[in-house]
Amino acid sequence: MDHLLSIEDLDRAAIERICDRAASFSEVADREIKKVPALRGRTVLNLFYESSTRTRSSFELAAKRLSADVVNFAASGSSVEKGESLKDTILTLGAHKPDAIVIRTPWAGSAELVSRWTPAAIVNAGDGKHEHPTQALLDVHTLRSRLGALDGKRIWIVGDVLHSRVARSNILAFQKMGAHVTVAGPPTLIPRGIEALGCDVRFDLRDLPEADVVYALRMQHERMDQAWVPSLREYAAVYQVNGKRLQPHQVLMHPGPVNRGVELSGEVVDSPQAVITAQVEAGVVVRMAVLYEVLAGNRAKDRTPITAAGAPA
Repeated sequence: MDHLLSIEDLDRAAIERICDRAASFSEVADREIKKVPALRGRTVLNLFYESSTRTRSSFELAAKRLSADVVNFAASGSSVEKGESLKDTILTLGAHKPDAIVIRTPWAGSAELVSRWTPAAIVNAGDGKHEHPTQALLDVHTLRSRLGALDGKRIWIVGDVLHSRVARSNILAFQKMGAHVTVAGPPTLIPRGIEALGCDVRFDLRDLPEADVVYALRMQHERMDQAWVPSLREYAAVYQVNGKRLQPHQVLMHPGPVNRGVELSGEVVDSPQAVITAQVEAGVVVRMAVLYEVLAGNRAKDRTPITAAGAPA
């Protein structure tokens, strides 16, 4: 693939190929020297218009572990503060000939636009409330590692679906892998027409025990321009995933950062059922696989699969 803009760009076989490659890269993390030469001589530009800890650091680590050169660009402190447009920023940075641009912005559709303005491979690291495809891929990888195949699994996505780009990408990815997806939350935080994506909708958690996986979403205060719930205390009383609501057989996920005491209680965050740390760990190897896919996979004339050692299999 030339770019990763949306989960809709991938079929099940492509998702499985990326996850399988991520699994082969997992061995690299256990080495004393955590590098392979797969992208030596390539340049990856991380272009972030929004704050990020997990996504930005994992993309940087992923590129460096593949031996790529990495340039980090943050809108804060740049010419963006002087009024430079996204297009002009891309054209300026494009003069440095990056091979790939990893981009996060608050504007839906921005990654697709950027792909028209530069010959570099574009990886969408989150565009507004639209999508976050690499989060969905690492979540699929995490669940495959924990549960095996996702066919027939019942996955509930709970909370602030309206403002969540993670929710949209995950609904698409989990369904492509054969899972049945239900979204649940206050009516004000469930987008109208989301059923068109193929998921079920619930406005309470009475049937939550039927889920195999509970995926809690963060209340995204920074994207809220009005009062979507009466109060966080009242939200937590009805929708918080806690020790009383989480069943022993269920796997608990969260994209981070967690608002302890709001969408999740502290007891379940620290429970053995939570795979939140495993999701963070998966972020590096999955993003290694994505960068390899867009830079050395389908773009290369030799499409021979790579091994963890960094040489063709």
